[in-house]
Amino acid sequence: MCWKYHHWFSSDADMLGLIKELGASDRVIFERPVTVVHYQGKFYPFDSPQRWLSFPGFSWLDVVRFGAIGAYFKALPNGVQLERYTADAWLPRWMGQKGYDLIWRPMLVGKFGERYYRDINLAWLWARIKSRTPRLGTFQGGFQAFLELLADRVRQQGAAIHLNTPVSEVTPAAGGGFTLTTPSGTTTADQCIASTSPRLLARIAPQLPEAYKTQLTSLKSLGAVVMVLALDHRLTDYYWFNLPKEAGFPFLALVEHTNFMAREHYGGDHLIYCGDYLEPDHEYFQLSKEALLERFLPSLSRFNPSFDRSWIKQTWLWRTEYAQPVPLVNHSRNIPAIATPLRGLYLASMSQVYPWDRGTNYAVQLGRKVARMAMGEEAA
Repeated sequence: MCWKYHHWFSSDADMLGLIKELGASDRVIFERPVTVVHYQGKFYPFDSPQRWLSFPGFSWLDVVRFGAIGAYFKALPNGVQLERYTADAWLPRWMGQKGYDLIWRPMLVGKFGERYYRDINLAWLWARIKSRTPRLGTFQGGFQAFLELLADRVRQQGAAIHLNTPVSEVTPAAGGGFTLTTPSGTTTADQCIASTSPRLLARIAPQLPEAYKTQLTSLKSLGAVVMVLALDHRLTDYYWFNLPKEAGFPFLALVEHTNFMAREHYGGDHLIYCGDYLEPDHEYFQLSKEALLERFLPSLSRFNPSFDRSWIKQTWLWRTEYAQPVPLVNHSRNIPAIATPLRGLYLASMSQVYPWDRGTNYAVQLGRKVARMAMGEEAA
C-alpha cells in the first residue's frame, strides 16, 4: 500500500504518456470526486463555479473575484514571473481580504505552517491552479500496482533493482566513475542519479564543492505524516476535506479514498487518510502510532457524529522528513543544477520541478530530462 493518497489530473501528460508506453492506459480510471471546505462548523463542496455560488461564505463579488483569479492563472502560460510576489500579499489585494481569509490563507497555513506561509511565492499557487483539473485519475489496483508494472518493465530491459539497500556514501573513484557504499559493501558506477532530498545528497557526497553543498542545504522543506485507517463503516460522503488549523483539526487534510475509488478495490474496507505537512522537529514525528491515533480520533466525530472507534479495523503510519519543498520569493535563483559539479553525478529531486508542486507527473518529466543528460542527449 502506498503511504500517501495519490491521484493524477487529466492534464498530467508525462505520467499518462508513460502509462501508455507500458500498454496500460486501459487500467487508468478517471472519476470526479467531491472536495469540500470547512466554514462555520460545516463542510461545503467547493470544486466548481456552481458550488462557489452556493457557498455561504461568499458574496457574488467574492465569487467573481475568485473565478477571475483562477481564470487569469489558467490563461497565463508561464507564471514564474509571479515569484517576486508573495501569495499572502498579492491575493488579498486582488481577491479581497475576506475571500483570502476563507480559502487561501487557511490552505497556506496548513501547507506551510505559521513559520513560512507569509513568504510563499505566488508562482507556486499559479502552478497548482494551472495544472489542476476536476477529473482525477488513479491506477486500477492502486499506485503500488503501477510501480510493480514499471519495475517489471525496467527489469525486462536489463536493469537490476536493489530494494532496502541504502547508499551511505558516494565518492569519485580513482579511475573515473563513482564508488557507492552500502550495508553490503561497495559497488562502482560510471554515473549516478540521486533522487534523494538535496540535504541528504550533501551528506552522502562529501566531495561536492562547498558552494554547491551550501546551495543544497539552504533549501527549505517540510516533512509529512500520514495515518491511514481501514474502517468497516463509511465515514463521510466526500473525497477530500481541506481543513483549517485554526478550527482545531489535528491534521491538514482528511481524504476518504473510497469515496473516489470503490471500496471493492480494497477488500471492502473504507480507507481514510489523515495527513499533514510539518517541520521535522514536530512532535508527530516522535509520537508512537498509538499515541498519534489518540490525538486524531476525537476529530473524526466532527466528520460523522456516529463515528465509533470500534469501526477501525487496522491502522498504518508513514512519516518522512522530506515531502514538501518551500518556495520562497525568487525561488528560481536558488534551485541547484541537475548536473552537480562532480562530473557524472546528477540530482533529480522534488525541489527541482519548480514552479510545479511535487507530484508523480513531474517526477516522470524530470526523470526523462536527467536520463537524457546522462546519455549525452541533452546539455548538462
